[in-house]
Amino acid sequence: MTKTRKTSGWEELSDDELLQVRIRDLKLQIPGSSMESFVERLYEELDAKGISCHPSCYLADEWLTPDKIPVIGIPFCLTNPRLRQLEQKMMYEIEGGSDSLCMKLLRHECGHALNYAYQLYRRTRWRETFGLFSAPYSASYDYQPYSRRFVIHLEDNYAQSHPDEDFAETFAVWLASNSRWREKYKDWPVIRKLRYVDHVMQRIADQPAPVTFRGRPPYSAARMTSTLAAHYERKRRALGSEFQGYYDDTLRELFTTTHAGNASIKAARLMRSSRTRFVNNVTRWTGHRKFDIRQLVNRLATRCDALELYAKAGDEEYIIGVTALLTTIASNTLTVSRKRR
Repeated sequence: MTKTRKTSGWEELSDDELLQVRIRDLKLQIPGSSMESFVERLYEELDAKGISCHPSCYLADEWLTPDKIPVIGIPFCLTNPRLRQLEQKMMYEIEGGSDSLCMKLLRHECGHALNYAYQLYRRTRWRETFGLFSAPYSASYDYQPYSRRFVIHLEDNYAQSHPDEDFAETFAVWLASNSRWREKYKDWPVIRKLRYVDHVMQRIADQPAPVTFRGRPPYSAARMTSTLAAHYERKRRALGSEFQGYYDDTLRELFTTTHAGNASIKAARLMRSSRTRFVNNVTRWTGHRKFDIRQLVNRLATRCDALELYAKAGDEEYIIGVTALLTTIASNTLTVSRKRR
């Protein structure tokens, strides 16, 4: 006899109908969901390092660890395949959608949680190693793409955004069982940070955490009265130009959805085949880093693929148009948003 999976009533709704459902009415929870195994794996990794403190996890509207509160917020959409589909449709990506990225983000947030639970940021050596915890967060940050003073973990060189993020990223690399950090980073200046994390974690491993939290965590999905539609409208607005579909209308104006046989070339192919030309032209006149412009070209090419856009083969006007678009974007928005995790 074949078992039929039980579904919640809202799972059978159309996208338009589902968008009108309030988040708290989804009745989501980690136990019994696909996220349960990831949380268990995180705790197993902590146990393997001898760390007795297991930060609590709850469902929120994004990945987060509230300031100085040792709990981990996980995006509610990750608990259900139907919500993952909606997230992909509305945001064009699922943050933490793959198993590997999900664990990377869990380890990162766990680094924050343990930092707060043991108030490591108050220690003199922590400040000497990572910087001032009290340093202000800004809406954007500059970074050095190839710096060896920071670990390579999340995208956008996130460790360089703030001392607290630097610690969380370093901790995440240290915690992962397959990171081989001693070998990979042995000749990098960042090895000093990794050795500090290794040292301080051994010191606190079996100690009870001085700071605990038993109340209702902020931004909890269980209490959100806004609809999914309002949630996504807020999310897109907060991301601004970092939203994956932000330049879709501009790309549709520049290219076409009409495929004219041999007279056409995929817009994404045009952008990738001329990437070096675009990068050299834009950096020459704007002074921006080639790394940043290359990343921008890749991002727009990905959207062209998703939108199935085409250009006329051999038409130089498209090269001019793309160059102008890249220059405009680079001049106005080429910083890395902190909202992009």
